[in-house]
Amino acid sequence: MPRTLKQLRIPVIQAPMFLQSGPEMVIASCRAGIAGCFPSVNARSTEQLEQWLQQITQALGGEHDGPWAINLMMHRSNTRRFADLDLAVKYRAPLVISALGSPREAIEAVHSYGGKVFADVIDTRFAAKAIEAGVDGLVLVAAGAGGHTGQQSGFAFVEEVRQFWDGDIVLGGGITSGRGIRAAQVLGADYAYMGTRFIATEESMAVPEYKQMVVDATGADIVCSDALTGVKANWLRASLLAAGYDPDHMPDAKGIDIAAATSDAKRWRDVWSAGQGVGAIREVLPIAALVDRLEAEYRSACEV
Repeated sequence: MPRTLKQLRIPVIQAPMFLQSGPEMVIASCRAGIAGCFPSVNARSTEQLEQWLQQITQALGGEHDGPWAINLMMHRSNTRRFADLDLAVKYRAPLVISALGSPREAIEAVHSYGGKVFADVIDTRFAAKAIEAGVDGLVLVAAGAGGHTGQQSGFAFVEEVRQFWDGDIVLGGGITSGRGIRAAQVLGADYAYMGTRFIATEESMAVPEYKQMVVDATGADIVCSDALTGVKANWLRASLLAAGYDPDHMPDAKGIDIAAATSDAKRWRDVWSAGQGVGAIREVLPIAALVDRLEAEYRSACEV
């Protein structure tokens, strides 16, 4: 039997990243003993999504493998959300992480086979709504996260949510090391959500130039803007410049349209997201080697 979340090698969920997380990243992460996740919309169609789920489920299942997860964009503009949910149920996703919309419509279906639903939330108001809907856990996306990001400090976010929730908490936002993973636990979280650190891995779908930009960047190179997606997100300054944007004078926000964003991948090919933790990333590694390093750092931090 594969491991459950409670049995992970280290308490890490490899976060889903738009256009970067695919089956190779998920499989490598799970085989390294952590949880691997990808957004369903990274597959260009439901047919491709089913192929990816077949690939993932056929590759995993060993006793040392971590559980895999699928990220579902539940916003009403995502016209595929119910078809993607049906596939998550068909392939019995151990964990479904909802984002940009209510998890309510996924909970009964996922619970029917024993799966769990965690909700990605950016503030305590959304956290309370997710709890009321019946989720099994919360993913707190704090300030500094790559891509879709919250604005609240992780320190404050976890403390506030722990006032009314004693269930599983995953904390994301600027975590790049084993020390950061341990710090998330000390704050009161159960798991760390790590996305940006996995962009600069061999299994990432990012192009080499993107990976190198992450390696070269510092926290000062991160620009937060809602101009591109309608949701506040963190972007690499150099990629915005290359795409013709003025990072210091970004346009006004657009409305959220998941369907348009996912059907026009070319639009996002050269506009690259990353979190504030880029300053601690200095090389591209295979995921197995990265998790080895994270574990060594984490164990060392636990001994302090």
